[in-house]
Amino acid sequence: MSDVIWLSGLAAHAHHGVFPFEQREGQRFVLDVGYELDTRPAGRADDVAATVSYSDVAGAVHGVLTGPPFRLLEALAERVAATVLDFAGVAGVTVVVHKPQAPLPVSVADVSLTIRRTPITVVPAAPVRSVLALGGNVGDVPATLRSAVATVRQELGEVRVGPLVRTPAMTLPGSGPQPDYWNTVLEARTRLSACEVLALGQRLEARHGRRRDERWGPRTLDVDLVAHGAVRSSDPTLLLPHPGAVDRAFVLVPWAALDPDALLEGRPVGERAAEVGTEVLERVDAWT
Repeated sequence: MSDVIWLSGLAAHAHHGVFPFEQREGQRFVLDVGYELDTRPAGRADDVAATVSYSDVAGAVHGVLTGPPFRLLEALAERVAATVLDFAGVAGVTVVVHKPQAPLPVSVADVSLTIRRTPITVVPAAPVRSVLALGGNVGDVPATLRSAVATVRQELGEVRVGPLVRTPAMTLPGSGPQPDYWNTVLEARTRLSACEVLALGQRLEARHGRRRDERWGPRTLDVDLVAHGAVRSSDPTLLLPHPGAVDRAFVLVPWAALDPDALLEGRPVGERAAEVGTEVLERVDAWT
């Protein structure tokens, strides 16, 4: 469950706006911020240490509002949301930005923007490392993976690509045999939200004919978001870090080739890869 603590009417003179005179002279802005958390521990203990202090949140939000100016309300709202979600225990946040003195050619009482964000939907304040695992066992998989890598580069910019590894297919008990999988891992830095990167992976799967007829069935392309910055999520839509990554050679081995010191659930990826590396049947380092 999530309860909501609201900070309503947090106001300040700030300098956000598209026009130079707005950034020079400033105007009044008002924020309403509702952050979601489980308040039962604080209700039982009657102790501020068991909650997320609204005084601390108000101070952090006021710092964003009166800090370096943004041109758009959308950018200001995203930064406020990211700031609130940095508090441990906050599961979601709603931000309403009011700009009652917005320069318009007609008279209005207010201009406002409302957004709701969670750890997997918020826009990061700065680029974060996003780790994608790609694989398949139907068709010309290396060619499919090359095409997918090219698309990710177009969408995300600079991308680091791990080696290609061949591993036995993971199958359900009682299911028939499948061809081996070819897999790789990509690392990118992006300001897309985790959900936006997930959507990119799903578009790639669809473009390459991915079908979901059976669990762990053969597939032309499978794209998993393994990690996205420091995001931790138990949302069924997107679990982060990916819970299966901790012991899967087809993720750990190519990831370790890129960044052996990256931490996954408190342990370096290189250490984890060394424990399962014997599951790799073949490795190709120069393949893109």
